Amino acid sequence: MIDFSSYVPYYVQLRDQLKARIEDKVWKNGDKLPGEVELCREFGVSRTVVRQALLELELAGYILRRKGRGTFVAGPKISEGLVQKLTGFYQDMIEQGRQPSTRVLVQRLAPASDVLATALQVEPGTMLVEIRRLRFVDGEPITLVTSYVPQALCPQLDQVDLNDRSLYDYLENHCRLVIARAHRSIEAMLLDEADAALLQARPGDAAIRLESIAFLEDGRPVEYYLAYHRGDRARFEIDLVRRREQWRALNWDPGSETAPGP
Repeated sequence: MIDFSSYVPYYVQLRDQLKARIEDKVWKNGDKLPGEVELCREFGVSRTVVRQALLELELAGYILRRKGRGTFVAGPKISEGLVQKLTGFYQDMIEQGRQPSTRVLVQRLAPASDVLATALQVEPGTMLVEIRRLRFVDGEPITLVTSYVPQALCPQLDQVDLNDRSLYDYLENHCRLVIARAHRSIEAMLLDEADAALLQARPGDAAIRLESIAFLEDGRPVEYYLAYHRGDRARFEIDLVRRREQWRALNWDPGSETAPGP
Protein backbone atom coordinates (compact mmCIF):
# COMPACT_ATOMS: atom_id res chain seq x y z
CA MET A 1 0.00 0.00 0.00
CA ILE A 2 0.96 3.66 -0.29
CA ASP A 3 2.83 5.20 2.63
CA PHE A 4 1.27 8.67 2.71
CA SER A 5 3.77 9.82 5.37
CA SER A 6 6.77 9.03 3.14
CA TYR A 7 8.75 11.63 1.23
CA VAL A 8 8.75 9.27 -1.79
CA PRO A 9 6.21 10.55 -4.36
CA TYR A 10 2.99 8.57 -4.46
CA TYR A 11 3.35 7.69 -8.15
CA VAL A 12 6.84 6.29 -7.54
CA GLN A 13 5.55 4.09 -4.72
CA LEU A 14 2.68 2.90 -6.90
CA ARG A 15 4.97 2.31 -9.88
CA ASP A 16 7.32 0.18 -7.81
CA GLN A 17 4.48 -1.88 -6.33
CA LEU A 18 2.94 -2.54 -9.74
CA LYS A 19 6.37 -3.39 -11.14
CA ALA A 20 6.91 -5.86 -8.30
CA ARG A 21 3.67 -7.64 -9.18
CA ILE A 22 4.90 -8.06 -12.75
CA GLU A 23 8.39 -9.20 -11.76
CA ASP A 24 6.96 -11.64 -9.19
CA LYS A 25 4.62 -13.07 -11.87
CA VAL A 26 1.49 -12.05 -9.98
CA TRP A 27 0.59 -10.52 -13.35
CA LYS A 28 1.99 -12.58 -16.20
CA ASN A 29 2.84 -11.76 -19.80
CA GLY A 30 -0.33 -10.73 -21.62
CA ASP A 31 -2.45 -10.32 -18.46
CA LYS A 32 -4.73 -7.31 -18.39
CA LEU A 33 -4.12 -4.91 -15.51
CA PRO A 34 -6.97 -3.49 -13.41
CA GLY A 35 -8.45 -0.26 -14.75
CA GLU A 36 -7.48 3.17 -13.48
CA VAL A 37 -10.58 3.49 -11.29
CA GLU A 38 -9.93 0.12 -9.69
CA LEU A 39 -6.28 1.01 -9.01
CA CYS A 40 -7.36 4.34 -7.49
CA ARG A 41 -9.73 2.50 -5.18
CA GLU A 42 -7.21 -0.19 -4.20
CA PHE A 43 -4.32 2.18 -3.43
CA GLY A 44 -6.29 5.22 -2.29
CA VAL A 45 -4.70 7.60 -4.79
CA SER A 46 -5.92 9.94 -7.52
CA ARG A 47 -6.15 9.11 -11.23
CA THR A 48 -3.28 11.53 -11.85
CA VAL A 49 -1.03 9.39 -9.65
CA VAL A 50 -2.19 6.19 -11.35
CA ARG A 51 -1.65 7.60 -14.83
CA GLN A 52 1.87 8.82 -14.00
CA ALA A 53 2.80 5.41 -12.54
CA LEU A 54 1.45 3.62 -15.62
CA LEU A 55 3.29 6.01 -17.94
CA GLU A 56 6.57 5.24 -16.18
CA LEU A 57 5.95 1.49 -16.47
CA GLU A 58 5.10 1.87 -20.15
CA LEU A 59 8.26 3.84 -20.87
CA ALA A 60 10.28 1.17 -19.06
CA GLY A 61 8.72 -1.55 -21.21
CA TYR A 62 6.77 -3.34 -18.48
CA ILE A 63 3.29 -2.69 -19.85
CA LEU A 64 1.46 -1.93 -23.08
CA ARG A 65 -1.54 0.38 -23.19
CA ARG A 66 -4.02 -0.27 -26.01
CA LYS A 67 -6.64 2.36 -26.76
CA GLY A 68 -10.11 0.95 -26.16
CA ARG A 69 -8.71 -2.37 -24.89
CA GLY A 70 -6.87 -1.62 -21.65
CA THR A 71 -3.41 -2.07 -20.19
CA PHE A 72 -1.47 -5.33 -20.51
CA VAL A 73 1.73 -6.83 -19.18
CA ALA A 74 4.39 -6.66 -21.89
CA GLY A 75 6.49 -9.73 -22.56
CA PRO A 76 10.28 -9.60 -22.50
CA LYS A 77 12.02 -8.35 -25.62
CA ILE A 78 12.69 -10.98 -28.26
CA SER A 79 16.35 -10.96 -29.27
CA GLU A 80 17.69 -11.63 -32.74
CA GLY A 81 21.30 -11.62 -33.90
CA LEU A 82 21.76 -8.68 -36.25
CA VAL A 83 25.23 -9.11 -37.70
CA GLN A 84 27.08 -11.87 -35.95
CA LYS A 85 25.18 -14.84 -37.38
CA LEU A 86 23.06 -15.84 -40.35
CA THR A 87 21.05 -18.65 -38.83
CA GLY A 88 17.62 -17.33 -39.77
CA PHE A 89 14.53 -16.58 -37.71
CA TYR A 90 13.56 -20.16 -36.87
CA GLN A 91 16.91 -21.18 -35.47
CA ASP A 92 17.27 -17.90 -33.56
CA MET A 93 13.97 -18.52 -31.78
CA ILE A 94 14.48 -22.24 -31.14
CA GLU A 95 17.86 -21.50 -29.57
CA GLN A 96 16.05 -19.21 -27.11
CA GLY A 97 13.54 -21.92 -26.22
CA ARG A 98 10.70 -20.13 -28.00
CA GLN A 99 8.10 -21.50 -30.41
CA PRO A 100 8.31 -19.83 -33.84
CA SER A 101 5.60 -20.08 -36.49
CA THR A 102 4.92 -18.44 -39.83
CA ARG A 103 1.87 -17.60 -41.92
CA VAL A 104 2.49 -16.96 -45.60
CA LEU A 105 0.46 -13.98 -46.84
CA VAL A 106 1.79 -13.73 -50.40
CA GLN A 107 3.83 -16.19 -52.46
CA ARG A 108 4.03 -15.45 -56.16
CA LEU A 109 6.20 -14.62 -59.15
CA ALA A 110 6.78 -10.92 -59.77
CA PRO A 111 8.99 -8.96 -62.18
CA ALA A 112 11.94 -7.15 -60.61
CA SER A 113 11.49 -3.42 -60.20
CA ASP A 114 14.47 -1.16 -60.82
CA VAL A 115 15.21 -1.06 -57.08
CA LEU A 116 15.03 -4.85 -56.65
CA ALA A 117 17.00 -5.44 -59.84
CA THR A 118 19.81 -3.26 -58.51
CA ALA A 119 19.80 -5.00 -55.12
CA LEU A 120 19.83 -8.50 -56.62
CA GLN A 121 22.11 -7.64 -59.57
CA VAL A 122 19.62 -8.79 -62.22
CA GLU A 123 17.95 -7.06 -65.14
CA PRO A 124 14.74 -5.13 -64.49
CA GLY A 125 11.80 -7.38 -65.24
CA THR A 126 13.64 -10.56 -64.21
CA MET A 127 11.20 -12.90 -62.53
CA LEU A 128 11.53 -13.02 -58.76
CA VAL A 129 9.78 -15.14 -56.15
CA GLU A 130 8.05 -12.74 -53.77
CA ILE A 131 7.23 -14.17 -50.34
CA ARG A 132 5.44 -12.09 -47.69
CA ARG A 133 5.20 -13.72 -44.29
CA LEU A 134 3.83 -12.88 -40.87
CA ARG A 135 6.05 -14.38 -38.19
CA PHE A 136 4.90 -15.34 -34.72
CA VAL A 137 6.75 -16.11 -31.50
CA ASP A 138 4.84 -18.14 -28.93
CA GLY A 139 1.65 -17.32 -30.85
CA GLU A 140 2.19 -13.55 -30.91
CA PRO A 141 2.78 -11.70 -34.23
CA ILE A 142 6.23 -10.12 -34.10
CA THR A 143 7.56 -9.51 -37.60
CA LEU A 144 6.21 -8.82 -41.08
CA VAL A 145 8.81 -9.73 -43.70
CA THR A 146 8.89 -9.70 -47.50
CA SER A 147 11.61 -11.68 -49.31
CA TYR A 148 12.61 -11.67 -52.97
CA VAL A 149 14.66 -14.47 -54.54
CA PRO A 150 15.54 -14.73 -58.27
CA GLN A 151 13.38 -17.53 -59.65
CA ALA A 152 16.26 -18.90 -61.74
CA LEU A 153 18.19 -19.73 -58.56
CA CYS A 154 15.40 -21.85 -57.08
CA PRO A 155 12.75 -22.57 -59.77
CA GLN A 156 10.19 -24.33 -57.55
CA LEU A 157 10.30 -21.86 -54.67
CA ASP A 158 7.01 -20.17 -55.57
CA GLN A 159 5.21 -23.53 -55.14
CA VAL A 160 6.75 -24.64 -51.84
CA ASP A 161 4.66 -24.52 -48.67
CA LEU A 162 6.63 -22.19 -46.39
CA ASN A 163 4.05 -22.02 -43.61
CA ASP A 164 6.00 -22.93 -40.47
CA ARG A 165 9.08 -23.73 -42.54
CA SER A 166 12.43 -21.97 -42.70
CA LEU A 167 13.16 -20.31 -46.05
CA TYR A 168 16.91 -20.56 -45.44
CA ASP A 169 16.60 -24.27 -44.70
CA TYR A 170 14.79 -24.84 -48.00
CA LEU A 171 17.28 -22.74 -49.98
CA GLU A 172 20.22 -24.66 -48.53
CA ASN A 173 18.87 -28.22 -48.55
CA HIS A 174 16.79 -28.22 -51.74
CA CYS A 175 18.32 -25.52 -53.91
CA ARG A 176 21.93 -25.85 -52.71
CA LEU A 177 22.09 -22.12 -52.04
CA VAL A 178 24.24 -21.58 -48.97
CA ILE A 179 24.20 -17.99 -47.71
CA ALA A 180 27.71 -16.87 -46.84
CA ARG A 181 27.21 -13.24 -45.80
CA ALA A 182 24.67 -10.45 -45.73
CA HIS A 183 24.55 -6.68 -45.68
CA ARG A 184 21.91 -5.29 -43.34
CA SER A 185 20.64 -1.83 -42.43
CA ILE A 186 18.30 -0.88 -39.62
CA GLU A 187 16.21 2.18 -38.88
CA ALA A 188 13.22 3.32 -36.86
CA MET A 189 9.80 3.74 -38.49
CA LEU A 190 6.09 4.08 -37.71
CA LEU A 191 3.57 1.42 -38.71
CA ASP A 192 0.81 2.27 -41.16
CA GLU A 193 -2.73 1.06 -40.61
CA ALA A 194 -2.49 -2.14 -42.68
CA ASP A 195 0.81 -3.37 -41.23
CA ALA A 196 -0.24 -2.42 -37.69
CA ALA A 197 -3.39 -4.54 -38.03
CA LEU A 198 -1.35 -7.60 -39.03
CA LEU A 199 1.08 -7.10 -36.13
CA GLN A 200 -1.72 -6.43 -33.62
CA ALA A 201 -0.36 -2.96 -32.98
CA ARG A 202 -1.71 0.55 -33.45
CA PRO A 203 -1.17 2.75 -36.52
CA GLY A 204 1.73 5.03 -35.70
CA ASP A 205 3.32 2.58 -33.24
CA ALA A 206 7.10 2.41 -33.38
CA ALA A 207 8.69 -0.39 -35.39
CA ILE A 208 12.15 -1.44 -36.49
CA ARG A 209 12.75 -1.61 -40.24
CA LEU A 210 15.41 -4.13 -41.23
CA GLU A 211 16.65 -4.30 -44.82
CA SER A 212 18.99 -7.09 -45.92
CA ILE A 213 20.74 -8.48 -48.98
CA ALA A 214 22.11 -12.00 -48.59
CA PHE A 215 24.97 -13.28 -50.76
CA LEU A 216 26.32 -16.67 -51.83
CA GLU A 217 29.98 -17.49 -51.35
CA ASP A 218 30.72 -16.50 -54.96
CA GLY A 219 29.28 -13.03 -54.31
CA ARG A 220 25.93 -13.43 -56.07
CA PRO A 221 22.95 -11.91 -54.23
CA VAL A 222 20.41 -14.61 -53.41
CA GLU A 223 17.79 -12.80 -51.30
CA TYR A 224 16.60 -9.29 -50.65
CA TYR A 225 14.23 -8.81 -47.75
CA LEU A 226 12.49 -6.03 -45.92
CA ALA A 227 11.18 -6.72 -42.42
CA TYR A 228 9.11 -4.69 -39.97
CA HIS A 229 9.63 -5.71 -36.34
CA ARG A 230 7.32 -4.55 -33.57
CA GLY A 231 9.25 -1.95 -31.62
CA ASP A 232 7.75 -2.99 -28.29
CA ARG A 233 8.86 -6.62 -28.65
CA ALA A 234 12.06 -6.67 -30.70
CA ARG A 235 15.67 -6.27 -29.67
CA PHE A 236 18.73 -6.81 -31.85
CA GLU A 237 22.08 -7.90 -30.48
CA ILE A 238 25.41 -7.02 -32.07
CA ASP A 239 28.88 -8.33 -31.23
CA LEU A 240 31.74 -5.93 -31.97
CA VAL A 241 35.29 -7.22 -32.35
CA ARG A 242 38.49 -5.21 -32.60
CA ARG A 243 40.63 -6.33 -35.51
CA ARG A 244 43.86 -8.15 -34.71
CA GLU A 245 45.99 -5.53 -36.49
CA GLN A 246 44.50 -2.87 -34.21
CA TRP A 247 45.60 -4.86 -31.17
CA ARG A 248 49.10 -5.08 -32.63
CA ALA A 249 49.11 -1.30 -33.00
CA LEU A 250 48.44 -1.13 -29.27
CA ASN A 251 51.33 -3.57 -28.62
CA TRP A 252 48.95 -6.15 -27.16
CA ASP A 253 48.38 -9.78 -28.07
CA PRO A 254 44.63 -10.72 -28.10
CA GLY A 255 45.60 -14.12 -26.73
CA SER A 256 47.26 -12.70 -23.61
CA GLU A 257 45.51 -12.43 -20.26
CA THR A 258 45.71 -8.66 -19.93
CA ALA A 259 44.23 -6.09 -22.20
CA PRO A 260 44.93 -2.41 -22.57
CA GLY A 261 42.49 0.05 -21.13
CA PRO A 262 39.76 1.69 -23.17
